[in-house]
Amino acid sequence: MKQINSYIDAVFHHEDALLEEVITSINENGMPSISVSPSSGKLLSMLISISGAKNVLEIGALGGYSGICLARGFGKEGKLTSLELDKNYAELAYSNLVKAGFGDQVSYITGSALQSLEKLALDNKRFDFFFIDADKDNYENYLNYCIKLADEGALIVTDNVLANGSVADHSVTPKRYTELMKKYNEVVANHPRLESVLMPIGDGMTISKVKK
Repeated sequence: MKQINSYIDAVFHHEDALLEEVITSINENGMPSISVSPSSGKLLSMLISISGAKNVLEIGALGGYSGICLARGFGKEGKLTSLELDKNYAELAYSNLVKAGFGDQVSYITGSALQSLEKLALDNKRFDFFFIDADKDNYENYLNYCIKLADEGALIVTDNVLANGSVADHSVTPKRYTELMKKYNEVVANHPRLESVLMPIGDGMTISKVKK
């Protein structure tokens, strides 16, 4: 899996000074190096561009790497709302989005994502694209909220669903969340409101389209 992703990144990813700066800022601030892979980020940009999504909700901001990729997909006409537990992470992410030219199009809500999602639901907010990349224990809860907040035809993309390949390859040391990801994948694959597929890129992404 690692060899395949290295090949994909080597062939399809081109040097991006801005995103490299984001990675550097994450390291310098002592944050975990868990941003999406370059090719995963490119896929996010392309999915938003292809779908025409303009109102994006991100669950898990970290340092803004994925946020920039999401915003690049909608250009100057979209809006990104990002939920982040850690205020310091959100501040770094925002500063990086400002550098990328999207400062006026992004807003951060800090604190418990579940509480933030509940408020968004109560306020009847709607989104046409979702990206879930946060604590794995709540993935299914996040998914349920995303479906509530989704416009018809919205896309829900979820990262880390292969758990370093351990969901399928028993020779790989399981992650703490391997069983959670197995269950989550089964849920999105069989959910009556979703049409889904798993892309083995980065650490695996499920792409789900919300049906009526």
